[in-house]
Amino acid sequence: MFQFSHENPFQIELPCLIVGLLDKPLKFEGVLGELDEAFQGQLTELVKTGDLSAKYKSVQLIHTFGFVPAKRILFVGLGKEKELTIQKLKMAFGKAAKYIKNTPVQKAAIALDTFITDKWDTVQAAAALGEAVPLSTYEFRDYKQKTNLPEPRIEEMTVYSSHTIGEIEQAAKAGYILGKATNSARTLVNMPSNLLTPSYLATYASQLAEKYGLEVEILGKSEIEKLGMGAFLAVNQGSKEEPKMITLKFQGKEKWEDVIGLIGKGITYDSGGYSFKTKNGLVGMKTDMAGAAAVLGAMEAIAEWKPKQNVVAVIPATDNVVSASAFRPDDVITSMNGKTIEVLNTDAEGRLVLADAVTYAKHHGAEYLVDVATLTGGVIVALGTDKTGAVTNDEWLFEQILEASFEAGEYIWRLPYTEEDKKRVRNSRIADLNNSPGREGHAIMGAAFIGEFVEGAPWVHLDIAGTADTDKDYDLGPAGATGVMTRTLALFVDRFDKE
Repeated sequence: MFQFSHENPFQIELPCLIVGLLDKPLKFEGVLGELDEAFQGQLTELVKTGDLSAKYKSVQLIHTFGFVPAKRILFVGLGKEKELTIQKLKMAFGKAAKYIKNTPVQKAAIALDTFITDKWDTVQAAAALGEAVPLSTYEFRDYKQKTNLPEPRIEEMTVYSSHTIGEIEQAAKAGYILGKATNSARTLVNMPSNLLTPSYLATYASQLAEKYGLEVEILGKSEIEKLGMGAFLAVNQGSKEEPKMITLKFQGKEKWEDVIGLIGKGITYDSGGYSFKTKNGLVGMKTDMAGAAAVLGAMEAIAEWKPKQNVVAVIPATDNVVSASAFRPDDVITSMNGKTIEVLNTDAEGRLVLADAVTYAKHHGAEYLVDVATLTGGVIVALGTDKTGAVTNDEWLFEQILEASFEAGEYIWRLPYTEEDKKRVRNSRIADLNNSPGREGHAIMGAAFIGEFVEGAPWVHLDIAGTADTDKDYDLGPAGATGVMTRTLALFVDRFDKE
């Protein structure tokens, strides 16, 4: 995808050159000054007349008519420097990449030095570019009949910079890995549930392990029964699809210690069970495995980056459907760690499968736990669709997750977690826990239930019910699955510091 060069891009014959334009007083400076001089001052005139704008995310293609060797220049408005952030820079890169993708050019170059401000250096800009290009140009290969028209795509992008090539190449590659891993998660979530079954998810994980040299373990129903995962099995009771407990391990240290556990909810379709969803509520429930997809995407990036960390990923995969054998409200089930659960709502199934998955992650040595799940509609009511809800029992671990989320541009808002919340999930006359204490504080209650199984380990719960997909195209992706938390989890592991 990317090529790198030290040459002056304004002196090379190129099909299209992408240039950043900050909203400054009417004066071209530095490399842009050279460009304006080559145009005999015509760029300054175009700005004065309003034909060329530095407004944020404006995109304007200018034919050079031989003033410079490049045939076309795509100017990308960056807005005012004081308002520009690294996340806004990613979106500007995304806007440019989308533009190039949908033109006949399909090959482009970028003058990276024109995108630098006092807030970040060339290396950071290269990482942002590497991440933005795959994210913004992603398309789900759907199931429509194909035409004979060529598929729009960017074949190649050459990055021109005066900075050390090795450093910017490494940064762009790291960003590209992050973007591609997110796209992998997006594709899984976008797939329909009749194709993306628990068995498919298990096969996908096995292929990922084979490609990157990860350790993999896939448990089928008989092994799950032997381990006593009664909460997980209860959710699977009504299904013809065999459940799969998927485990992936990445060992970045000599000894298997200080292990980070990433647990992703893998409900491949959620009907709600006997607590059946509404007609409209059933649509889109193929996305109920977005937590699993985020964990698999993160493991892809981790396996490519190879940080000096130990990670175990655990994914409980099943669907939640209705049949004569499905579990019912009023059932009492026994989890892997021995706690009994009164089922008051079969649509509160995610917390049940995660309960056994958390216990199993600890069985594999996980000392720090992060679970990711499309868990509750309550988090959407509380936070909308642009923020992931978080609950934690550990300030230090949460701060590391929060820092990673800021770097990824995946925003998190922490919800309170008190002793009263713990009492509510323990309020059952006939069992240790109940799985649905009521609608009040619904998102917190779902997390509080999972918290009963962490057994004192530092833990963060991430509820992505609102952020896992979107109904609108945006600068870093199309409508559909977002792959949210893939980048946050990967960056969290890469930057993890237990000191």
